[in-house]
Amino acid sequence: MRLRRVLFVCIGNSCRSQMAEGFARAYGSDVMVARSAGLSPGDMVSPLTQRLMREKNIDLSGCVPKGMPEGEPFDLIINMSGRRLPGGIPGEVRVWNVPDPIFLDEEDHRAIRDQIESLVQGLVLELRGKGR
Repeated sequence: MRLRRVLFVCIGNSCRSQMAEGFARAYGSDVMVARSAGLSPGDMVSPLTQRLMREKNIDLSGCVPKGMPEGEPFDLIINMSGRRLPGGIPGEVRVWNVPDPIFLDEEDHRAIRDQIESLVQGLVLELRGKGR
């Protein structure tokens, strides 16, 4: 089965897209190569995001925010930014309406983490179904 190239995009690549990439690598490495990026990358991955992902046994400590890749093809781009993506990145685009947890409290941040986990699990199952 061919691995799908999936790009998760948010604004700062500090919370949502990092969580999605982490879950995708943990749960779906058999069906996808996951990457993440931000429209305006932050300085670091949110410490709260890192801590809450460790609760799920996913270590983001070595991750850094990245900008949008140029010229790389992706099979699927998941846009969680709430904004229009710049042109020039080939691939199917899907929108996931996920609030930005960057300034939210721990409980709300955790709820968003769990929402992203569920969405990624659904995507993994979908891609496994297409691989048959």
